[in-house]
Amino acid sequence: MIGFDFKFVDTSKLVIDRAKDATFKNLGHTVATIRKDAQASIDISAEPSQPGTPPNTRDGKLPRAITFDVDKASDIAVVGPRASVVGQAGAAHEHGETLGETDFPERDFMEPALEKNLSRFGESFAGSI
Repeated sequence: MIGFDFKFVDTSKLVIDRAKDATFKNLGHTVATIRKDAQASIDISAEPSQPGTPPNTRDGKLPRAITFDVDKASDIAVVGPRASVVGQAGAAHEHGETLGETDFPERDFMEPALEKNLSRFGESFAGSI
């Protein structure tokens, strides 16, 4: 007679923890690259950029205001200019809005950076767990 003894080992928590760690790492790398590309698209100049191109900045404040954060608990990542540094100027340029008496034509810089890195989202997860 042949006998077998089987022991079930539940590794689901380990797999879930590794997946969460990989998601946090990959989201962080992706939004950091989006931030870098958005910053690189903004030139320092006293002259405004042409509508439809990324905005210029007179003092370099806009690129420095672009930051990112990843929340590991919710798997949410955000990237963009901090209103505490540049007010609503980033949004006004990105979407073409009026601030006070000034009309800002659309000069998006975040969306092109996102589009440039869309493939990175999927590629960064391949083989990461």
